[in-house]
Amino acid sequence: MTLLLLEALGALVLLIFIVWWTMFSGRKKGELPADVEQEKQGDAKNPTPPRD
Repeated sequence: MTLLLLEALGALVLLIFIVWWTMFSGRKKGELPADVEQEKQGDAKNPTPPRD
């Protein structure tokens, strides 16, 4: 039973590590660059209307 719990814990740690790695790899301090962040905020304020 203990071995099964350790294996499940190892799989969970591995999953969390993979998610963390894919989210933050290549980003300085895990944040988006300022220009990309401004573009996202601008898009949210002024969404483009759908085309007909």
